[in-house]
Amino acid sequence: MLTASNSLSFIRAPLAFLFLQENSTLRITAILLAMITDSVDGYLARRSQSASRFGAILDPAMDKFFVYFAMTVLFLESKLGPWELTAMLSRDFFLCLYGFLMLITKRWKSIVFRAIRWGKVTTALQFCLLIGIVCGLVFPWYIFGTFVIMGWLAFLELFQVRASHA
Repeated sequence: MLTASNSLSFIRAPLAFLFLQENSTLRITAILLAMITDSVDGYLARRSQSASRFGAILDPAMDKFFVYFAMTVLFLESKLGPWELTAMLSRDFFLCLYGFLMLITKRWKSIVFRAIRWGKVTTALQFCLLIGIVCGLVFPWYIFGTFVIMGWLAFLELFQVRASHA
């Protein structure tokens, strides 16, 4: 279903391709627009009462596409190291682990797709770090280590959400 909120989510895919240009201003603009569309799409869906399961899946999928694409470009340009890349993706490892556990315990169909606090915090931090990396900032290891902690917290939050819906 193509709604205004879903259209805003879809915009993040072409924004990611702006990272193919080695222009810091263009890249920062793409990140800021991705952040804005990420903030507005959910609000718009709730306000217009057009929230849907499709939109609940599309929004984080477009966030991930944008962030993965940008991180891959920065990694290939050696602006992001293997440890940093892995740490920034650790939340998604934990999400996959949760999905795998739900699959093997035959609880996959009972998953409620909605935003979780630690997922939103992680995405916001990913966007902020991308801006810093594009600007040439170097971050200490513990900043990247927080992604691993937030991934674990997201994993635990998913179980808490599941328990409250059971």
